[in-house]
Amino acid sequence: MGGAQTRFVEHASWLLRLPLETPTIPFEDERSGCTLWLKLDYLLPSGCTKDRMATNIVAHAIASGEVSPSTVVVEASSGSTSIALSMVCATVGVRFRAYMPKSVSGERVLMIRRLGGDVVLTPAEQGMDGAIGALQRDSDTETDVYAARQFENPRNLFAHRHSTGPELIQQVGARLHGFVASVGTGGTLMGVAHALRDHGYDTVIARAMPTPTFTAEGDPEVVGGIPGVVDGMSRLLDPVAVGLEESVLVPEPEALATAREFGRRGLSIGPSSGLNIAAARRLAARIGPGHHVGTILPDRMERYFSTALFDDVTAEL
Repeated sequence: MGGAQTRFVEHASWLLRLPLETPTIPFEDERSGCTLWLKLDYLLPSGCTKDRMATNIVAHAIASGEVSPSTVVVEASSGSTSIALSMVCATVGVRFRAYMPKSVSGERVLMIRRLGGDVVLTPAEQGMDGAIGALQRDSDTETDVYAARQFENPRNLFAHRHSTGPELIQQVGARLHGFVASVGTGGTLMGVAHALRDHGYDTVIARAMPTPTFTAEGDPEVVGGIPGVVDGMSRLLDPVAVGLEESVLVPEPEALATAREFGRRGLSIGPSSGLNIAAARRLAARIGPGHHVGTILPDRMERYFSTALFDDVTAEL
């Protein structure tokens, strides 16, 4: 191994040792009579819990020789993973390219480009399938490309099993009776769930799922969805492995209203955090008063200025 490559690998080892710990705060929920424990992962460097996964994936890909200084790291993402990867790749000096549906908020595209990443926008109507297809076509024809594969890469789950989960358990300092989180890749929910099982806890673990609401005519109301929360794409989600309970269903308007409510409480959170808090309240009500229920607040509000989250406020003077 040459000197330049050795220094590159050493840099990756340093990256893996970066402290990514975030605080966990209690919230006494009067509705359920339970304490909700909110892990503030939106305070990570890029503003999202995806920093944990991105750091772990890139560092290990460099250490294993799959990524060299000339490699282009690529990923299909609705935004947050690509922002995290663009930040990590910029830190170690490798190029990054994101594949994203045109329906993503412009703020996300700007953040990736400001961090030095390239963005390929695919037809909005094709959703994430279109982005994944475009990435696969380019990867089949280009050399020296590394696909992060967030929906199936075991390093995703590993990062949360060995950082997010143990941190949450230590910070709560008491038995968690329930844990709930939404699913995009499934890495956060599965990683924390495995950590809870590793510690011998019989915690009730459930998936938070947004549900549409309907007009009086039976048509779905246009709310805008919960960015980053997708169904059917994760290859990491394994309900049997960790004993997932029945999913917690949250109407989309309730998720957005909860994000706005906790914004007024001082938490600069996005829609998926609102979904997780609303689901934690519902799971707490299911379990009963006097219990502890945990969840993750994945990302910050700044990447959602142009979305439905901010429909109720204006910047006009």
